[in-house]
Amino acid sequence: MLLVLALSLVGPPPAGQDPPVTPRIPLTFAAEARTVNLTVTVRGADGKLLKDLVASDFKIYEDDKPQDIGYFARVFDPSRANDAGQEGAPDPTAIDLGMLFDTSSSMVEVLRLSQNAASQFLESIPRARDLTTVFFDSDIRLSRFNGESQQGLFDRLQKAKSGGDTLLYDSIAVYLSRISDDAGRKIVVLFTDGEDSKSLVTVSELKALVRSSTVTIYPIVFGGQYTSTSAKMSAKLLMQELADLTGGAVFSPTTFKDLAPIYDGLLDELATQYVIGYVPPSDAKPGEHRLRVEVDRSGAKARHRRGYRVSAPSER
Repeated sequence: MLLVLALSLVGPPPAGQDPPVTPRIPLTFAAEARTVNLTVTVRGADGKLLKDLVASDFKIYEDDKPQDIGYFARVFDPSRANDAGQEGAPDPTAIDLGMLFDTSSSMVEVLRLSQNAASQFLESIPRARDLTTVFFDSDIRLSRFNGESQQGLFDRLQKAKSGGDTLLYDSIAVYLSRISDDAGRKIVVLFTDGEDSKSLVTVSELKALVRSSTVTIYPIVFGGQYTSTSAKMSAKLLMQELADLTGGAVFSPTTFKDLAPIYDGLLDELATQYVIGYVPPSDAKPGEHRLRVEVDRSGAKARHRRGYRVSAPSER
C-alpha cells in the first residue's frame, strides 16, 4: 500500500536542531494495495496472550469474503521467520519504531512523567531496526536513528521543555509520510495528552491517513491541561479510536509506578505478535475495505487494523 503526503519545510532551523516540518493541505492518497499486511495480537478466553498459533489457525476476511493467506510469521519463533515465504526474504517481524513526543504547553505538568515514560520504554524495548522520533509543539522536529545511535536520544528526552501549541495531528501525518516500504512491523508509541490546538490536518483527514497506513498505534495518554472537559473527552476518545483502527492499545499512566506494568504489557504484546499477509482482489473498488481475522481457538480474540483504503483514480 502506497501513501503519498505532500510536505514542506518551514524556515531554517537553529544550528544543531532538526528542521521543523509541516504537512501541506490538501492531502492526496495513492493507496493501490498489492499486498495487505496485518500485525495481529491474539488473546485467549482468559485474557492471556497466545503465542503458539500457526497459519492454519487463522482466517482472514475482506468485506466478509475469505482470503488466502500469502505469508505468515510469528515473533515468538524467529527461526521460522516466514512460514509461507522464500528463504532469505526480509524478516516481516522486524520493528520499525516511531516515538512521537508531545512537548506542548498543555503537557507542562506531566512532562517529567512523560519523559520518564519514554526513557523507560527505550531501555526496555529491543533495538528497533529503524527508530524515528518526532518532537512536536508549535513545530514538528523529526529525526531518525539506527541501532548504534539510539543512545543519544536519552539525553534529548530529558532536556525537552514544554511550550507552544499542539500540532498532534500534523505530527502523526508527517510520521506516516516517512514510513518505509520494507517488510516488518510499523509500531508507533505516542506520548501525549491527546488534545490538538493548531494542526492543519483535520480529524477526518487523520483517520483517512491512518487507515491508509500499516502502523499499529499505542497511545500513552497523560492527563494534560485540557481546554475544557469536552476537549478532554474528545481527546481520549480519538486516542482510543486510533488504537482500535490500527490494532493497538491505549495506556494511561498517572504516576511513575504505573510505567513498569505498562511496558511489561506492551513488550509482551510485541514479543507474541503475528504478521499475516494476503493479496487482495484485483478488482477491489475504491474506498474503505473492512478486515476481520478469526482464530480457530475457543474464546480467542484477535486485535488488528480494521481495514485499508483504495484510492479512486482521481486521487492518484
